[in-house]
Amino acid sequence: MSSQRTQSVARRQDAGGWLFPLLATLIVAVFLTLAASSPAWAQSGTADPSVTAEQPTRGQIPGNALGGTNDTEFWKMIRQGQSGTVSQPDKKLGVLVDSSGENWRAILNGPVKVYGAWLILGVLALLALFYALRGRVPVDGGFSGKTVERFTTLDRFAHWLSATSFVILAFTGLNLVYGKYFLLPLIGPSAFSWITQAGKYAHNFVAFAFMAGVIMMFLLWVRFNIPKKHDLTWLAKGGGIFDSKVHAPSERFNAGQKGVFWLACLGGLSLSMSGIALLFPFEFGFFGKTFAALNGLGLDLPAQLSPLQEQQLNQIWHSILAFVLIAVMLAHVYIGSVGMQGAFSAMGSGQVDVNWAEEHHNMWYARLVEEGRAPPSNQIHPAE
Repeated sequence: MSSQRTQSVARRQDAGGWLFPLLATLIVAVFLTLAASSPAWAQSGTADPSVTAEQPTRGQIPGNALGGTNDTEFWKMIRQGQSGTVSQPDKKLGVLVDSSGENWRAILNGPVKVYGAWLILGVLALLALFYALRGRVPVDGGFSGKTVERFTTLDRFAHWLSATSFVILAFTGLNLVYGKYFLLPLIGPSAFSWITQAGKYAHNFVAFAFMAGVIMMFLLWVRFNIPKKHDLTWLAKGGGIFDSKVHAPSERFNAGQKGVFWLACLGGLSLSMSGIALLFPFEFGFFGKTFAALNGLGLDLPAQLSPLQEQQLNQIWHSILAFVLIAVMLAHVYIGSVGMQGAFSAMGSGQVDVNWAEEHHNMWYARLVEEGRAPPSNQIHPAE
């Protein structure tokens, strides 16, 4: 009896002896299976010694990275701001690195701002020097007391419409460029921000008055500003500005006035177009079309411009042209006011003294006298 119990216990011990190792083996097998199916676990496992690890060669980076491929041109295109293909409606998102904004800022705050200031200050200095040396250009025969109509009411309205609007545009534009350096320290941030904001709105709306004035001047005076042969003589004599004894031949407008007229009209047109492009951004492609037309003459200009590049070129060109026109108009204002006796009344009352008309616009005045539209000056002219 005891022998049977002993054998039964032995059998249970034998069964327990192999059952637990079997369970442990099954558990280990399960974890090994899970580890094999998981990339993270597989990477931490022991590599199969039968598989030879790939040894990195020179120029390669371990980890299956493409270190030996030369992508210089690819990254160069990205750095230069070339656009790729995107599924978004806004195609500008195809540009990964856009450094044109920094280039635009450097040009606008560098050469444009610096040379623009020197241009305006240089013209003012030259005008002051000229006035100190030459003085005011007089009417040699003095005022006769007899006048002739130089400009009609409509002529003067067109002139003053464009002139006053240009002055407002010039001051508000210069404030945007230089105001923070000169005006801000004087009046403080609050007043400066209010003035600049108001000036910005004035600049945007007064621009349309300037456009209207330029169009009116062109329609009224273009037929009188066609260059003629006698304009070369006027230029050769310096318009009589430097020598009071010299009176160059001139029609209703002399060669200098014709130059100012065409610069005001063509420059005003270009200034207006660039201004409209800035008022309505990304709507026009003036520079791309202009460059394409110039390329037809043999130039090699980038005609495929992005909308952002168009805006940057618009602002740079708008600023440069504004500086040039301001400098020219300073000289024009000087001659028409303090620089020449009797000149301001032409655009003031529209009437000029007949002696002034004969000395500065002799061909125009002689025709008026011949037509009976002006009294004779009664000046005695020495034989030349």
